[in-house]
Amino acid sequence: MAEKPLLHSPHSSHPSRLQALRSLLFNAVMWSSVPLFVPPALLVCVFLPFRQRYRLLSQWGRFHTWLVKRLCGLGYRVHGREHLPQHGAAIILAKHQSTWETIAFQEVFAPPQTWVLKRELMWVPLFGWGLAMLRPIAIDRGAGRKAVEQIVEQGRKRLDEGIWVVIFPEGTRVAPGHKRRYGVGGAVLAAATGYPIVPVAHNAGSFWPRRGFLKKPGTIEVVIGPPIHGKGKTPEEINRQVEEWIEQQMVRLEPHYHTAARG
Repeated sequence: MAEKPLLHSPHSSHPSRLQALRSLLFNAVMWSSVPLFVPPALLVCVFLPFRQRYRLLSQWGRFHTWLVKRLCGLGYRVHGREHLPQHGAAIILAKHQSTWETIAFQEVFAPPQTWVLKRELMWVPLFGWGLAMLRPIAIDRGAGRKAVEQIVEQGRKRLDEGIWVVIFPEGTRVAPGHKRRYGVGGAVLAAATGYPIVPVAHNAGSFWPRRGFLKKPGTIEVVIGPPIHGKGKTPEEINRQVEEWIEQQMVRLEPHYHTAARG
């Protein structure tokens, strides 16, 4: 039997003044909370081991996941939780459309996690300092092979410590209905370490655009796929399997999805 589409479009393509006001208020709270939350949290985190540090700092993301639902009516629903490995760490390779997943994944996935991200984010005052406390893998995206080697070296250490590694293989936020070439870093990490990949698709960009302040009410659909194991496969084969699964889900999640890669 064919799988049914998981389409859940925003309530209206013509936002009301109240909706715009709610979005403006949410944005104001989100950005003003950084200088209020980060400095005292950093002072405490200096004395905490990683897991307790993660538990404290991730409250910022959890709070804003809760707030965007209360203020803007934007919630989420998860499909496929049964696919999550019950023991040991894993590598999450996910679609990247919005700011939403960068904060909500801390609630969607319970184990401690860190991210592969561009090193420039670490230079942002306060926000970048908070990120640094969570031991991200900060890479120079223009470094090519050296960046991949860094992902493998640091990613192995994180995974061996039970920390999940989140990677957005397209490298940047991509508008709904489009895709970019998938980078091979996550697949190389899986092939080198033996840790499974958990592929994740979602349609957050349809509700929380990558550009613009408006948050549209509705339900973001998050789909977690069966683990993909790299044993006996090349990184290219792993990457192709991940991309095919995610892109098939995106066709179900978004109308008029364009499968031709950009960039």
